[in-house]
Amino acid sequence: MNNQGIQSYFQFKNVNWPDMWSATWETIWMTVVSIAIVAILGLLLGLLLFETSGSDKLSVKILNVIVGVFVNIFRSIPFIILIVLLLPLTQVLVGSITGAKAGIPALVIGASPMYARLVEIAFHEVDKGVIEAAVAMGANKWQILYKVLIPESLPALVSGITVSTIALIGYIAMAGAIGAGGLGQLAYTDGFQSYNNAITLVATVIIVLIVFVFQWLGDSTVKKIDKR
Repeated sequence: MNNQGIQSYFQFKNVNWPDMWSATWETIWMTVVSIAIVAILGLLLGLLLFETSGSDKLSVKILNVIVGVFVNIFRSIPFIILIVLLLPLTQVLVGSITGAKAGIPALVIGASPMYARLVEIAFHEVDKGVIEAAVAMGANKWQILYKVLIPESLPALVSGITVSTIALIGYIAMAGAIGAGGLGQLAYTDGFQSYNNAITLVATVIIVLIVFVFQWLGDSTVKKIDKR
């Protein structure tokens, strides 16, 4: 395809740049808000999975199974289906099923279980000798958590949240197909449905750049905090 053919296929002059930048910031806002909630909720779920694993108490085993089933179910549902299933809950929580805010509940519920498993794995990789030493020195559960578990597993936790962020950006793009805003909606409605390939291409490039930025931030942070 020559230059003239490329220009006819991608009508860049038809790109509404103010709308593109608005959709870009909307995508970034959804990503930051969602990942902040996912980091907290996923950490709590992962800690619960870690603390209840390997216990001999029946009640604790049952709790572990319940949390594990919850995590596995929501990890298994394809995100585009999960959004549709959660529309009634979204309406109750947000008051609307369209727009950037309406995408947050599904994004959080979709990504938190994945991060919870990564948190659980990170905690299990902490040297048991370090934990035993802390117990021998009289540390309680909370002291072990914030003085041993989290500091020792911090690089893995940051890597996990980076992976979750990249997945969230993909989820946000999919959520745009049903009106959740951001670059995904712009690419679908103004690009695909309007046969404007330039908008779809530009939106895709910006999404890729956002992914690269978050990946770089995550990798840089891990290098700074990893003492190994």
